[in-house]
Order: sequence, then structure tokens, then C-alpha cells
Amino acid sequence: MKKNEIDDILKKIKRGTDEIIPIEELKKKLESGKKLKIKMGIDPTMPNLHLGHTILINKLKVFQDLGHHVIFLIGDFTAKIGDPSGRSETRKFMSDEQIKLNVENFANQIFKILDHNKTEITYNSKWFKKFKIDKLLNLVTKSTVAQMLVRDDFKIRYKNNRSISIVEFLYPLFQAYDSVVLKADIELGGSDQKFNLLLGRKIQKDYGFNDLQVIITMPLLEGTDGVKKMSKSYNNYISLSDSPKNIFGKIMSIKDELMYRYYDFLTQIDLNIIRNMHPKEAKSALALEIVEKYYTKEIALKAKEEFNRIFASKNAPNKIEKYYVVDVNIKLSDLLFQSGMVFSKSEAKRLIIQGGVKINLKKIKKDFIVRFKNSFILQIGKRKFIKMLKKEV
Repeated sequence: MKKNEIDDILKKIKRGTDEIIPIEELKKKLESGKKLKIKMGIDPTMPNLHLGHTILINKLKVFQDLGHHVIFLIGDFTAKIGDPSGRSETRKFMSDEQIKLNVENFANQIFKILDHNKTEITYNSKWFKKFKIDKLLNLVTKSTVAQMLVRDDFKIRYKNNRSISIVEFLYPLFQAYDSVVLKADIELGGSDQKFNLLLGRKIQKDYGFNDLQVIITMPLLEGTDGVKKMSKSYNNYISLSDSPKNIFGKIMSIKDELMYRYYDFLTQIDLNIIRNMHPKEAKSALALEIVEKYYTKEIALKAKEEFNRIFASKNAPNKIEKYYVVDVNIKLSDLLFQSGMVFSKSEAKRLIIQGGVKINLKKIKKDFIVRFKNSFILQIGKRKFIKMLKKEV
């Protein structure tokens, strides 16, 4: 390839990245004209992928579109341990049933972005379930306790006398060994994965590789709260399995400053164009872009129309789930819980006190006995509605 072609490809790859280590080796790999093996691994520790994961998957798609071989590694074995990156305590072991269910969801969701026919999906249980003790002993000799304690999260836990399980030391070694098995040329991961990714280079070298993997780290995407990284644990995530109206609404709820980061990490749109738009208009365009990406343009336009109808005119949506009430004299908190709008009665009471509950669009701030006569619309927050109807006996 010509120099200007390589420069254009590097520009595409570099957009939104945190670090490329070492970038000179990446350039050399691209110049070779070889079909590179691009590895990205995710442990199925949750049932759904969210927009934070798509930063990495979108980067995989860039390489796929350039003609390289993309390997999506599902860590069904390492999920049992759980990645200790950024953790302040040892994760709980996951059951085989949980992992199997999550794996099924993952395999479907990634093809909303990647080309099914050009993507290799593999599972690290394939080799680790056959791992014999002599192989394990050989692997663990490739690193030391001192090297592991260089990691910030381990260092902090050790300093604060928080326990670190021996199995957590194994996790980075297992992730690194995946790169040996797959003969990865490039590995992608979040910025919190840097230690694990670099260890992959070291372990490849220890196993006799001359051409080591280049690592590309991507920044962690803040969730809808704009503070913590997007995570199911923090309830600030936008899932790929969310309904179009929920995705649209959640994006419209984020702060303006965060919107520009979402544009940078989740789209290929020129940021100069966005900065010349009114923030509300830009945010609406972002929500439309993301919903269209995971559904269709028609569905995205309907989600936008529905959002504008609800929030601009403060109306309820056209289609609302129905719940039939048997007890015509029922406490509001009990009704919220029984209808499935909340997970517990204590959550229901808290929401009522905080003014997060509405009946027919009127805010309620007191738990009371609902004496059921006519149907009404019960609402929590900005996006959750249920129509309450009396069940005929």
C-alpha cells in the first residue's frame, strides 16, 4: 500500500482510541499486507451488551471492513473467575447456568454490528477445560507476585489489607494465554485492561513468538449518570436489548458534555458538524443515529416521534402496557410492586416520597390507599407507564 493509504487507515483506527502500543509495530503490520488476526474478548458476566461494549466492537468492525480476520472471544471459562481489573474485592464465582444463558444473548447481539459471515466466535473453555496441571504450572512460571502487584487495583487492595485470591492472579495469565492459542496480531480492550493486554505480549514472547500482538486500548464510556463507567452494576447503562424508545429516551437524558463523548466513541460523524448544532438538536440526532444503527431508520423515527409527543406535550405514550387490578382498595406502594413496576415495596415507597410517581400525569408524594373506580395511568420517572384497569370478577 502507498504511504497515504496507510496514513488514512491509521487515522480510522486511531479515532477514539486511548493508546496503541507500540504504534510503530501496528504500522509495520499494516504495511505487510498480511490478513491480521484481531482479537477481542468479553466474559459473559451479564446477560446483555451495552453501548460501552460497542466502543470495542465498533473498532473490531473497522478492522473487519479493512479485510482483517476478526475473532470475538467469549470467555466462558474465565467468567467463572471474573476479571479483577478495577475491582476492590474478589468477584463471586458464576454458575454454568448463568454463563450459558449470557453466552446465548451475546452471540446474537454482536451481529447487530459485526458481519456474521466474517466473524469467528470462539470460547476459551475450548482449551482451558483440557488444560493439564503441567501446562498450568508452566504458564504460572511466566509471571511473579511482584509483577502482579504492580497493577493499581491489586496494589491498592494489598496496601489496604483487602484480600486478593490466588485465582485472581491467574486471570491475567489466562487472558494472555488466549492470545497464544489464537495467535493474535492485535488485541483490543478497555483502558482498564492495559495490564492484561501487555501481559499478552510478554506471554507470547515467552512461548516463542517473534511477532507480538499490538494492543489497542479504548477509553471507558461513562454511563447515563455522566460519572461512573457504564455498567449494569451502577444501573447507568444503555443495553443493546433495550427497546428503541428506551434507548432514545436514555440518550436524551444525558448531559450535553457527555453527548460529545458519545458522538466521538459511538459514531463516525464529524465532530465539527456536531459542535455547530444546538445541543438539543445534536442530542436528538445522536439518539436517532444510535437507534437506527441497532434497529431501522423507520423504527428510529417512530421512537423520536414518540419521545417528542411525550416530553414536548407531556402526554402519555400511545401504546401502554395494561395491568388488571383485583383488589379495588390497594395501597399505592403495593400496586407499584405487584404490577412489576418496581423490584420491592421499599423502592416503591422511596420513589413516592421523592416525587418520582405520577397518576394521570399528576405527581404523587404520599403513599395512600387507591380506591379503584376508573382506569388510570401510573407512571414512574419519564419513561415507565402502565395503564391500571379493574379486573372483572
